[in-house]
Amino acid sequence: MPPLFISRLCGASALAVLVLVCAVTSGPAGAQVRIGQPSGFSGAVAAGVKENTEGARLYLDALNARGGIHGQKVELLSVDDQFDPKQTVAVATDLIDKQGVIALFLNRGTPHSEALLPLLAERRVPLIAPSTGAMVLHQPVNPWVFNVRATYQKEAMRAVEHLAGLGITRIAVLQTNDSFGTDAAQGAQAGFEKVAMKPLWAEKFPRDKPDFTAAAQKVKQSEAQAVLFLGSAGSVATGTRAIRDAGSRAQIVTLSNNASDGFIKLLGEHARGVIVTQVFPSERTINYVLTKEAAELARAKGLAGVSPAMMEGFTAAKVLAEGLQRAGPKPTGSKLRDALEGIRNFDLGGLTIGYSDTDHSGMDFIDLSIIDASGKFRR
Repeated sequence: MPPLFISRLCGASALAVLVLVCAVTSGPAGAQVRIGQPSGFSGAVAAGVKENTEGARLYLDALNARGGIHGQKVELLSVDDQFDPKQTVAVATDLIDKQGVIALFLNRGTPHSEALLPLLAERRVPLIAPSTGAMVLHQPVNPWVFNVRATYQKEAMRAVEHLAGLGITRIAVLQTNDSFGTDAAQGAQAGFEKVAMKPLWAEKFPRDKPDFTAAAQKVKQSEAQAVLFLGSAGSVATGTRAIRDAGSRAQIVTLSNNASDGFIKLLGEHARGVIVTQVFPSERTINYVLTKEAAELARAKGLAGVSPAMMEGFTAAKVLAEGLQRAGPKPTGSKLRDALEGIRNFDLGGLTIGYSDTDHSGMDFIDLSIIDASGKFRR
């Protein structure tokens, strides 16, 4: 992207904030296919969003270095929506109408993705690999949404089953008071029903500026053995700190939206032992060509390693690239949508993905990890 364009995008618009976003929006100078990423590069989810994007760029940079797709390089325009659903729509509209993107990609947030749905249909632009496991994006099938990751409901169900399997019966649930929290809590409830248990108690907290003082005391006083924490990285880290300060040693469990190195840093001294569900294979295993490829590209760039959040972005970029390859040398939003829907059992490197007109879920991989003493996710 020419420097003048970066200046206009990041300096003249109230929608694009922080110098950081200017850095992540820069792309190859000869780019001809534009993809838009409206996401929370600032705010509670910034750490994970940055890692998602870094993972996507690992693959796209390597792809462009090989000449791109059909001789065209792929340019990813990443713009901060400040993790505000209204801004998400405004940013996405600008990306489509003024910047000429043919698809939206790897945005973060359940309410944010929901807010985009009318725009997708109106502009006939697909949303690829939203970084959310919201069931509303899976069922009923939306013709313009192509998921890559498993649902939050299945993650939450798996988390409850895991705790029950360990003999833990006193499980409290703390959920953010938005569509993400409601969606994930439905999965948790299904998990409780499956193991013939009920939550010890369940409470909601506001998405913006939550105060966990009272909830932390309740965790301690109710002698909860575990807390299933359904919220953003910043909220879960703040709440975990409050729970520990209240004197509780309850097991903290959260979902893959917090599977980032940034989340571990936010937890600080309280990171060890936190369980995080995962929706991609371990970034440290060489049993999958997918993870091996990502690790090799990271090393070539001088990076220390690949986080789970980076693996999500990397995998999403591979799916995007396959769709563009099938869409032909002059892709449009509609052509890309049709091409993606035609993918059947495509091997991403040990994991297969596929879509149809009745299924846009992509993959259904779920695993569990725990943060060890060195601050790393271990499976």
